Amino acid sequence: MCGVTKSSFAKADAGLRAGSLPAAVSHARAPLDEGHVRGAEGTRAPVRSIPAELAMLLGEIERLQAALRLEQARVRDLEASADTDPLTGIFNRRGFERELKRTLSYIERYWTRAALLYADLDGFKPINDEHGHAAGDAMLAAVAAALMRNVRASDTVGRLGGDEFGVILWNLSEENAVKKARALEAAVAATSVEWNGVALSVGASIGLAIIDPSDDLATVLAAADRAMYARKARRRIDR
Repeated sequence: MCGVTKSSFAKADAGLRAGSLPAAVSHARAPLDEGHVRGAEGTRAPVRSIPAELAMLLGEIERLQAALRLEQARVRDLEASADTDPLTGIFNRRGFERELKRTLSYIERYWTRAALLYADLDGFKPINDEHGHAAGDAMLAAVAAALMRNVRASDTVGRLGGDEFGVILWNLSEENAVKKARALEAAVAATSVEWNGVALSVGASIGLAIIDPSDDLATVLAAADRAMYARKARRRIDR
């Protein structure tokens, strides 16, 4: 058996059972026990502890993961601020159009119902002209809050620019969408802001478009915008 006899196996086994090792095995193991290995010229070089290296590696991984989490949070904050109107705290036009694109994709795929409301404030310019832009800003913030209070959590409200707002309403008929638009007009009209002892208020003309699965962003925005101007003209006649 290549120079290894049964008796040598027996001796090694007996040594293991007795808690000792054969001299050759003990000699081979000694450098590792002492924390050294033999170099090419017989010199002894230190061996770093494997558990210590693992601990260092795990610590570095944890540090990198923590840094990554902080960076991801920073990116989320930047994305949120890029989509949020700083004055009102609701979506700006960029954020609202992104949500509208998602709505269009969902409707195209699942053929569900949604409506786009386009609101323009009536009587807003005189507030800016007579009381200053700070008063106008306070009025815009109050209107945004009123719209948010009067829609569901699943709906979306955004400021499209100036004194124009958009609302996406989910899962309702055209008849109910019209009723909701009129209810939101009433909610805006009932909103007031106290400014230097004066109660400021505005009206709102809200047009709507039922979103069709074949619509694209420009089409549905244009349809709701036209409906808003038609509503504004009707309100002038009715006064």
